[in-house]
Amino acid sequence: MAERKATVKRDTLETQIEISIDLDGSGKGRFDTGVPFLEHMLDQVARHGLVDIEVNARGDLHIDAHHTVEDVGITLGQAFAAAIGDKKGIRRYGHAYVPLDESLSRVVIDFSGRPGLQYHVDYPRARIGEFDVDLLQEFFQGFVNHALVTLHIDNLRGSNAHHIAETIFKAFGRALRVALEQDERMQGMMPSTKGSL
Repeated sequence: MAERKATVKRDTLETQIEISIDLDGSGKGRFDTGVPFLEHMLDQVARHGLVDIEVNARGDLHIDAHHTVEDVGITLGQAFAAAIGDKKGIRRYGHAYVPLDESLSRVVIDFSGRPGLQYHVDYPRARIGEFDVDLLQEFFQGFVNHALVTLHIDNLRGSNAHHIAETIFKAFGRALRVALEQDERMQGMMPSTKGSL
């Protein structure tokens, strides 16, 4: 099987980002973004998705974290699109439910070639520490637009904002892991009746 790895760089007036991923990794993560809560969430994706992810980002954090968080999502999406290749033999669809104490979230993903995000999450407060929770939707929108996936994120219950976010990112990692697995029964076939994705 061909290696499913990629390194992508994004350089704008607002951010300079380099991301390397290995879709068949062991869940190792190395993150240097200047946004500790984002790094904590990315670590959940790596660990639960068994994807090796390295992120180095410099952004205009003196303004706020918006550009950095959104552009990390964009660049991560580009890296997934580059690493996955022609998609032959993958399961294509993945889903996961993840609880954390009182919180429960569901994430469903389709490597469809069509970007679409349904994000249904209500946080009980606007910030987790210094982190603006609105930026999490911006992260996922950036990812979806550039990975070309359909992504449904639903927080089913929860009262602790940190727990809600963590269940989302853990479920996202686990859904990615299922969708990207090679299905031996597919024997290299395209997982679509159209013949392409």
